[in-house]
Amino acid sequence: MRDAIFAGLAGLVFAVGLAVGGMTDPARVQGFLDLFGRWDPTLAFVMGGALGVYALLSRIVVRRRGEVVSPRRIDARLVGGAALFGIGWGLAGYCPGPAFVSAGTGGPGTLLFVVAMLGGFVVFRLWRRA
Repeated sequence: MRDAIFAGLAGLVFAVGLAVGGMTDPARVQGFLDLFGRWDPTLAFVMGGALGVYALLSRIVVRRRGEVVSPRRIDARLVGGAALFGIGWGLAGYCPGPAFVSAGTGGPGTLLFVVAMLGGFVVFRLWRRA
């Protein structure tokens, strides 16, 4: 039960961070990706802050647990998944975390994106089993 409470709190902090950082605003995300148009660099600061927190906390976890995440092989599945994620992020202005947070507003475009994303998860799982 304690783990579930901490996981829920971590998710809540993550959701608030996404909203405060502007990651739930598709126009801002698309502006960040528009390098040759009206580029909006503000999300670079959000990403830089996230990388800083990750770098610090991953060091602490490695010291406490002695666990090191080993790099995996770069293959077609990894590259294809990354490309599909990037295309979806660029077109919709959402990635999964911010999409779930934004779905709470009930906007039809956001809800459609979340339903399509969940459908994609199901299709991938069925395809992987076959």
